[in-house]
Amino acid sequence: MTAPATTTAPGSAPEAAPVPQALYVYGITPAGVRTPRSAGVDGAPVRLLTESGLSAAVSAAPPRLRPRRRDLMAHQSVLDELAAQGPVLPMRFAVLSPRTDALLSQLRSDAAHLTAQLDGVRGCVELNVKGTVVPGHFADLVRRDDRLRTLALRTRRRPDYEANVRLGEAIALGVRREARRAAREVVDRLSPLAVRTVQGATDDEQVLSASFLLRSADEPRFREAVAALARDRGDRLALSVTGPLPCYSFVDPRPAAPAGR
Repeated sequence: MTAPATTTAPGSAPEAAPVPQALYVYGITPAGVRTPRSAGVDGAPVRLLTESGLSAAVSAAPPRLRPRRRDLMAHQSVLDELAAQGPVLPMRFAVLSPRTDALLSQLRSDAAHLTAQLDGVRGCVELNVKGTVVPGHFADLVRRDDRLRTLALRTRRRPDYEANVRLGEAIALGVRREARRAAREVVDRLSPLAVRTVQGATDDEQVLSASFLLRSADEPRFREAVAALARDRGDRLALSVTGPLPCYSFVDPRPAAPAGR
């Protein structure tokens, strides 16, 4: 198809062709889902673009895109409506496509990869488990660690500022070490309950951040296991669970590039 010709008055400059508006992309689903009723980012209505057995939920991209709470909530609400109907490949906030034809072309060229990704998360949810260091866990640690016990006795006999600092640093290091060990034990216990596990970034305080892809029917058993681990290791590690979430951590919207590219 070609765009209709435009006419201009003699001597006047031709009208500029309209610039296609970018699309805000929420996620990709199998074709046939209902259009979400929730308003999208910036209050824009959501629509579906369908190609090759797939649908992309989109809306007009706002002129300025910022992570305001209302827009983050709108993004999530659209994904929740899609997820209630079946598998969805969720896009993170602020994913844009420059034009409708470009997005349809991507759906067409990547159809096999996207369909396989949807099959991989069908009937699944994502739960994220975080673990933070329990700072008060040191009395038992000092009793069990010969080096810490010796350092504590030496500091008690000859207290001074530097000795207290050294003892405090050694205890803090030991507490983090014990918490990290507990975090590894938690992942080892929970991973067999999940289809897949992905570990995220950690730091000195948050020593565990792991996402678990679960069959929906297995969610209650998984939560029970987390609660039991929280009781058993609560002196070293404070556990929390977030979810169910769209399966952000377990989808790759684009296929890997061929080797050498």
